[in-house]
Formats: sequence, structure tokens, C-alpha cells
Amino acid sequence: MIHKPDHIFDTVVIGGGAAGFFGAINIVERQRSASVLILEKTSQVLSKVKVSGGGRCNVTHEDLPLKTFAKHYPRGEKELRELLQDFSSVDVKHWFEEKGVRLKTESDGRVFPESNSSQTIIDCFSKEIQKKNIALKTSCAVINVRKDNGIFYLSTSEGEIKTKYILACTGGSQNANHYNWLKDLSQSITPLHPSLFTFNAADHLLKNLAGVALPHCRIRIRNSKLQEEGPLLITHWGLSGPAVLKLSAWGAVELAERQYSFDALIAWDYSFTEAVLKEKINALIKEYGKKKINNTAIEPIPKRLWELLLFQSEIEEEQTWNNVSQKKINKLIENLMSYPLTVKGKTTFKEEFVTAGGVSLKDIHLKTMESVKIQGLHFAGELLNIDGITGGFNFQAAWTTAFIAAKNIVTSLNKK
Repeated sequence: MIHKPDHIFDTVVIGGGAAGFFGAINIVERQRSASVLILEKTSQVLSKVKVSGGGRCNVTHEDLPLKTFAKHYPRGEKELRELLQDFSSVDVKHWFEEKGVRLKTESDGRVFPESNSSQTIIDCFSKEIQKKNIALKTSCAVINVRKDNGIFYLSTSEGEIKTKYILACTGGSQNANHYNWLKDLSQSITPLHPSLFTFNAADHLLKNLAGVALPHCRIRIRNSKLQEEGPLLITHWGLSGPAVLKLSAWGAVELAERQYSFDALIAWDYSFTEAVLKEKINALIKEYGKKKINNTAIEPIPKRLWELLLFQSEIEEEQTWNNVSQKKINKLIENLMSYPLTVKGKTTFKEEFVTAGGVSLKDIHLKTMESVKIQGLHFAGELLNIDGITGGFNFQAAWTTAFIAAKNIVTSLNKK
């Protein structure tokens, strides 16, 4: 498709990410004759798709009751319960499989392409926009937008572009300037905060245990109701893993208010209670009373972590279970079930991060994803004040909102 200065597109999609491509493809699937242009301000498209899931692209999560599925969204849960009825994780899997992308569901519920490569999803989208004659223009930033006599005029770094409808999919950002063109259209933007980040505590003794992972931890924030369970990874900068990422999502606003300075308390296994640990230790004393403590760790504690916990409980490595004082055993129990860690700052998880905040859902007709204030302006993806925890939920929100927006743009086009 060649863009002529006087050409008026049926739809311009602003943003060449997951929601943008998905929305554009679904518009043309519903109306083959629709002229659609995707604008991307950078030189690369689908960059978050490429790095998602460690480069494997976690496209969605396994099928769950919609009410349960929606509970994985710290912001937007109520709205997602309604939206998912229109396009659920089951629909996502069918959509990709119809395009020849075979998917698999892993034991933790995450859904990936069988190829284990995000390039499979990128290739699928690239093939679809070529087949459907969808125009793509990269390195083209939208500066401002105005509407006159039912037509949108987009002022861009590459000149003016005209369109009947806009699908805004520019993604999330903690930079308020990212939303300036929408503020100029009187769209309300909720406060912006990072989500899905790791905890920085690099000056702590744990940094010497980088690479140690535990499958069933509980981490909570002191003087807060925030806590999460799941796998935990010790890194050279602090803590990562699903438990931390989920905690950062649910605590995005509160932790920002604390300026990412707080005390975390770690149970190295969420089954650990004082009674359980006393029973385990008594069993170890009975069976291994004459053996060195550092050689008889409580499961599932890895040896390197066990040695650190002994050190911080003032138990010498050469001591046997029989000659450790009750006071030191009590300290060990405390470190096993409530290990203190001072967090000072956050670190994004590789190149993956999510924004809590964005276009207010009060400004959106949820049945159409259209602006309450500007007819013909639709939204999808992370630009909205919807975000999920790790596990494929953010991509699901992108697919769902883009699908609904696309469906209703086509409905409107057919009425004209």
C-alpha cells in the first residue's frame, strides 16, 4: 500500500507492538478492503514480544474461570472480567493455531509456542500484515493529533497522515511525556509507576549466593499487607523470580510511595512455621546429633544458603547438633521463616517491565474500547490502566483489548 498525501486511511494504528499488530490484523480479517497503517516511532517493531518469557514469548496463560483469570490483574481486574468474555485465553490459542503457530502449556500454566522462540510469533505477525496488505511505517513518531469533520489529522515526524479511526497501542511508560498527545485530546492519565521489577539489595550477604534458587518461598513486606509466594532467585543485585515479580506488581503503588526502600521478610519455604521447624530440627538432632550441622541442611535449603543461615545464627560450621544452644536454634528458626532483607531500589527484569497506570478506564467504553471523549479513538494494550502479574497475563490483556477495538472499528466502518 502506497501512502499518498491526500489518502485517508480507514484506520491508523499507533504503536508497532503486540496490541498494535494484533489489532491491525484483526481489522483486516473482518473487513478485507480496510486500509490500515501501523506507525512505530522506533526502528524496531514487536520488541517486547521478542524478549518476553526469556525470548520464548509467553503468549497467554492456561484457561481458567474468567473470574479467576481476572484476579491476576492488580489494575483492571473488574474490567477484565467483562472483556475476557469477548476474547479469552482459549480464543487466543485458537487464533494462533489457526495461523499455524503450535502452542504448548507448561506445568505452571504459562503458554508458549512449541518452538520455544518468540521469533515464531514475530514471523506470524509479519506474514499476516504482508498477506493482508497492511502498511507499516517505522521511525515515525506521532507529535499531535487533531480531529476535523470526522477525520483525524496526525502530525508526525514524517509529515501529516489522515485517517477515519485511530487505534492507540503505544504501550506503557513511566515517562509522562509519552502521553502528551493524548492529554492534548483531554484523555485522563492515571499516575504512572513501574511494575514487575526485581529488588535491589546488592550490598547484602546474599549477593555471594547469586544463582541460588528456591521453589516455594514466601516474601512479605514489613509493616504492610503485601506478600507473595512462589519461586525465588537470589541474584548478584538482590532478589528476582516469580514471587518477587508478583509482589512488585501488587505493590507497585505502595512501593513507589516508599521510594523502593523497605524491609522484606523471607520464608525460604512457605511450609515453614515455628512448629514445623522445631519438629524437623528435633528429628535431625535425634538422627544426626553427632554430625556437623553444616552437612545436614533442612530441606529444601541449598547448602550455600544453609551455611549463610548458620553464620547469621552464630552457629559455627564445625558444631554438631548435640552441642548447639537453644538460643541459637531459635535464631536459626527465625532466619528460616522470617529472614530480613533491606531493599534499596529496584531493577527491571532484563528488558521486561510493565507500567502500572495509563489511560483511565473511566474514559473508555469497555464494550468498544473507544474513548468516551473522542469518537473514533480506540485504545488497546498496556497504554491502558490495566496490568497483570507475570505469566502471560499482560499479553492476554493486549490481545483481548485489541480484538475488541478491532471488531468495533470494523462495525463503525460498515455503518459509514
